[in-house]
Amino acid sequence: MAEKKRSLSYYLLAGFFGLFVLFLYGPMSAIFLLSLQGPEGQLTFPMRGFSFHWLKAVFEPQRVGNFVDGFGRSLWLGLIVMLITVVFSVMAGLAFRRKFFGSNLIFYLTISSLIVPSILVSLGIGILFSVVGLDNQWYSSALAGHLTWTLPFAFLIMLGIFGRFNPAYEEAARDLGASDTTTFWQIVFPLIASSVIGVGLLGFTLSYDEFTRTSLISGETNTLPLEIFGMTTNVTSPALYALGTLTTLFSFALIAIALVAINSLSRQQTR
Repeated sequence: MAEKKRSLSYYLLAGFFGLFVLFLYGPMSAIFLLSLQGPEGQLTFPMRGFSFHWLKAVFEPQRVGNFVDGFGRSLWLGLIVMLITVVFSVMAGLAFRRKFFGSNLIFYLTISSLIVPSILVSLGIGILFSVVGLDNQWYSSALAGHLTWTLPFAFLIMLGIFGRFNPAYEEAARDLGASDTTTFWQIVFPLIASSVIGVGLLGFTLSYDEFTRTSLISGETNTLPLEIFGMTTNVTSPALYALGTLTTLFSFALIAIALVAINSLSRQQTR
């Protein structure tokens, strides 16, 4: 059977997609290669030898800053933000399934956080903490700053999820005598669990690499993005590229774990 001839638009779109992938991953590929240089490696091509020297150097004290401590702070901050974002976005999504007094005002106030420039949000939170006599720290003021970024996005996503949710499942459970709590945990949550995982991953990634909303309110210690910025303003080394390689692999690992969890939940729902 003769193969169907592809149209010109197919090749144009395929070429455009190829250029998009090259634009997206080309700079990353350069960073990956430069992170695998020898001890005499520099910040530009050509490469000087091949080794894992700079990958190991990431875990050692740098000329300016410390990647390991910054990564630990960003990791913990991202996990805390992820947990709070998931809990409050799910609760908000449930609440907004029905109209209530002031719901429109709350909705627009929540979304307005995305419109205000990030630096102003950071500055405002820093001033507020100073007025009430609290120290600016990555686990307090920076946490508040990140939540002003992650919660609105998660809130909008949960509105869409619950907007498509069929209430007939809940009605059937209640007809069988299930309480509201039982209905949520045994009916509603399993059906939205894969979406909740996606919201959690989004909240973590938005927090993990957030710079502007952290810059003025992280206190005496830096998160990983601030450590990287501090290193780029001084004499640096290919260890910065090695850090980019490791953090990219870390991000891909998180995505893989999330996809495995989502697929597992989908198979359970099918059964």
